[in-house]
Amino acid sequence: MTGRVFVTSAEESSARDAAAIAAGVSSRVLMQRAGAGAAAEILRHFPDQLARGVAVFAGTGNNGGDAWAVAGRLAAAGITARVQEIGAPGTADALAEREHARPLVSHDAHRGDELMVVDGLLGTGARGRPRAATERAIHAIAALRQRGAVVAALDVPSGVDATTGAVTGAAVSADLTLTFGTLKRGLLVARALAGAIEVVDIGLGSHADLGDGAARLVDRADVVAHVPPLAADAHKGARKHVAIIGGATGMAGAPMLAARGAMASGVGMLRLLVAPESLVPVQIGAMEATARPWPMDAAAIERDIGTWADCVLLGPGLGRGDASRTLAERVLSAWRGPVVLDADALNIFEHDTQALADLLGGRPALLTPHAAEMSRLMGCEVADVLERRFEIGAELSARLGATILLKGVPTIISGHGERWISARGTPALGTAGSGDVLAGIAATLLAQGGDALVAGRCAAWAHGRAAEIAGRGRPVRGVRLSDVLDALSYAWPVGARPHRAPVFAALPAVDGLR
Repeated sequence: MTGRVFVTSAEESSARDAAAIAAGVSSRVLMQRAGAGAAAEILRHFPDQLARGVAVFAGTGNNGGDAWAVAGRLAAAGITARVQEIGAPGTADALAEREHARPLVSHDAHRGDELMVVDGLLGTGARGRPRAATERAIHAIAALRQRGAVVAALDVPSGVDATTGAVTGAAVSADLTLTFGTLKRGLLVARALAGAIEVVDIGLGSHADLGDGAARLVDRADVVAHVPPLAADAHKGARKHVAIIGGATGMAGAPMLAARGAMASGVGMLRLLVAPESLVPVQIGAMEATARPWPMDAAAIERDIGTWADCVLLGPGLGRGDASRTLAERVLSAWRGPVVLDADALNIFEHDTQALADLLGGRPALLTPHAAEMSRLMGCEVADVLERRFEIGAELSARLGATILLKGVPTIISGHGERWISARGTPALGTAGSGDVLAGIAATLLAQGGDALVAGRCAAWAHGRAAEIAGRGRPVRGVRLSDVLDALSYAWPVGARPHRAPVFAALPAVDGLR
């Protein structure tokens, strides 16, 4: 099954817990499962650091109850667990877990030389600046980490808003965040503080899917299910044809990068339609593709795209002048097949989404804006796009009848009434030309599969995975876009790989964010 991990706001997460409880799963059982799963992962990841014992910080809410549950299970496994409370438990479940763990844990204060810290101060329900006692505890965790301890946060690092990722005041910087039942939105925004992320199964089962429109995480299984291996008898026609239109004077590199992305994604044939001045550099730099000048009339569109293309990618290096707008309108009016619109193909429709909707006409279409391009299309500020990043793509999708891939940390794909989140990638992707590569991947997948939502989410995952592979063993600062392109050939997963219980989703720490 693909898409089984939901990406939720704090409210959506609470609703899933409430549904499970209403169906007969006690709230304390959920807490015990969270504690058992987190303790198992801490034991697995950090056996050496646990030799000196573990410093556990427990808040007054249910997150503190989770911390007591973890402490009790670590103590039962022979680990010295020293628990520091910032106040008495304020819920019945947390109080019960404290009473259960108390006979097992050490009642000594933290020694200060622990190499393992568990943060259970604040959970998904916390908002705004932490109280003074909690902030002091957060600073104590920071001091232990500065002395070499590793930090495991429960559900979210304390001080990080589970819905928005915002931080007001102090916040814990974790090496590993163990989040329960669902993946919290805020963790994907605050990757610098979350460290590696694991989603721990607490037995929500069917109650994880409430039909409330919560986003799903794109994972390996989803890509394997929707990007099949090439058949033994595959030929260039079976692997489909993509036409890339862009490459204005001085911008020949953009369509060439898109072409390289497409070639590393299994396209059969490529045709680059560029400004006449760009023909020579494109033919030299993209040897696998044919190249022709921009189609300037209906006959040229029929000849160069017509029945030949299975998808058109419009935009890499297109330029933003009147001539570019005219070219885009001409192509979109005359050719009605699947399209990917990127870069300047979006900018030329700034504040004019109705004209774009009319030209798209309900065909399979994928738009790949970054936050600034989205702000131009929506007529709002970039800050507004970032504040509403999980919702705004769905708004534009409904307006245009197209799939929207909003690039960023994380990348959010909206279409057909669904939302998907890709959280793969590193800061190596934050460079000029990266979006062109992504567009080439997406155009190939759209040509081969015909579904813009599937193409967008699988392209985003593979693009991010390639950056992770390219960065192995070296600082992210030194990873070039050409390294990402080389790694893209190895990013495509083959075969299912089930996660290890109790974890059903895992994301690596993103080097270079901290």
